[in-house]
Amino acid sequence: MHLALSDIPDRGMFEAVFAALDRDSMATAGPATPRLLAIPIRGDDGQAIGGLWGVSIHGWLQLDMLLVPEAMRGQGVGTRLMALAETEARARGCVGIYVDTFSFQAAPFYEKLGFTQFGALHDCPPGHSRLFFQKRLAPA
Repeated sequence: MHLALSDIPDRGMFEAVFAALDRDSMATAGPATPRLLAIPIRGDDGQAIGGLWGVSIHGWLQLDMLLVPEAMRGQGVGTRLMALAETEARARGCVGIYVDTFSFQAAPFYEKLGFTQFGALHDCPPGHSRLFFQKRLAPA
């Protein structure tokens, strides 16, 4: 056995660890079949300037990133992104959506959309909190 720290892992390491973890959890959780969900907001030049990025796995949609450019905020763009994501989550058979955000970011936005806070990691970053939200989806 050899242990070595690295911030530049070998190619394929993520896949190897994921596959081993999936095999180890298969009997209890069933197969992990992650499926990407990306909804870009594109600028006039066609480049992504914001959007939503997540993955559905084990019956939940995990939102990893959501960004609406500042000039577009307050116009319902974030709400439309979340509506698209929620519709797709239901189509994928997800029972809910979960997301984390910082206390200085989007907590009121998620609460307005029916998410409830289920956890907090304080002093992450120092002086703030990382907040965890979920929303159970009613069957379609």
